[in-house]
Amino acid sequence: MNSSQPLPSTLTRISDRAKVVRPFSVMNILQRVAELEAQGRDIISLCVGEPLQGAPKAVRTRAADIMTDGTSLGYSPAAGILPLREALSGHYKRWYGLDIPAERFFVTTGSSGAFLLSFLACFDAGDRVALARPGYAAYKNILAGQGIEVVELDCGPDERFQPTVELLDQAHSEGALAGVMLASPANPTGTMIPGEQFEQLSKWCHSHDVRIISDEIYHGITFTDSIGDCALQFNDDAIVISSFSKYWGMTGWRLGWAVLPENLVDTIAGLAGNYALCAPVPAQHAAIEAFSESAYAEGEEALARFARARQNVLDAAPSLGWRDLAPADGAFYMYGLVEDVLGPYETATQWCSALLETEGVAVSPGLDFDNVNGDKWVRISLAAGPEAVAEALRRIAKFQAAYLTD
Repeated sequence: MNSSQPLPSTLTRISDRAKVVRPFSVMNILQRVAELEAQGRDIISLCVGEPLQGAPKAVRTRAADIMTDGTSLGYSPAAGILPLREALSGHYKRWYGLDIPAERFFVTTGSSGAFLLSFLACFDAGDRVALARPGYAAYKNILAGQGIEVVELDCGPDERFQPTVELLDQAHSEGALAGVMLASPANPTGTMIPGEQFEQLSKWCHSHDVRIISDEIYHGITFTDSIGDCALQFNDDAIVISSFSKYWGMTGWRLGWAVLPENLVDTIAGLAGNYALCAPVPAQHAAIEAFSESAYAEGEEALARFARARQNVLDAAPSLGWRDLAPADGAFYMYGLVEDVLGPYETATQWCSALLETEGVAVSPGLDFDNVNGDKWVRISLAAGPEAVAEALRRIAKFQAAYLTD
């Protein structure tokens, strides 16, 4: 046996790509939530987008069955098992009236896997890709980690927090864009792109040779007369990305998909075969049941609960003094400006920390979604349900009253 000691650790180099990826500040909040709960505190967590209803019953039943019924659980094709891709094709016919062959669907390890593969396939280091600010931070972090230049579009209340053709024109004039990231409904705001505006954005991108990558993970969780417009209704060059995590409540199953233009299918397959081999196979087989009638019905029941929670926030916001509340057309978030009620706290991050310690309510500071203006904003997740949201709002009102009336 070699009794010598291993050489001491002396390497300190970290790649420049890794250094530009900022951690989520909400992770510190989640850590503190866990600590307070371990102490026996009653904590209401409204800081993550995780639907509490979990996977539909039919999916969970199928998952249990495949462990013992002889279903092959070895590697699948890189694109996913064909029965699931056929079920996805049927889903797009049902929801959007689109006839998309199963061969254009690519099953991934969550929507995150689809973003990684799509960005790698479409953009080179140094390319410019535009996205809305505020927005989901993982978009820009994955792009920046690949050496792609992120062009943030300042989308405030006047733009309903969504990109416009005018903003794209301005960004393109400063350097040609290779792509634009769209999200409707969006995280953190919940705003949706109206069909006419979506069509205008699509035409602009088509005429300027700009690739659209459309995050449609919150489709079906909407409070309008639309489940959400699919980018492929306007532009067949778009890449559509979605997941089983939100509408179906399957966050931990790590299963998403991309709908690809035909000329990208082989490229994505080559990348996926090297990066992940395939998405989790047991989850793929079980997820077929997500398209059963009972599973759709469970999704609608969850939507009704999100709607009640949303109304709770809308009713409470004026008395709380929150301004410029984003018009949450969909998703399960509310994003509001708390600048007028920060009181002794300089930033929303400090305010969120004090709220958690004092009243046991965890919400997300806006800095995770907008590193320029976000530290005067907060995001509330409705995923915990109307009862939890109502109690959290009562505690927030108590928290603010303690210092605003001194």
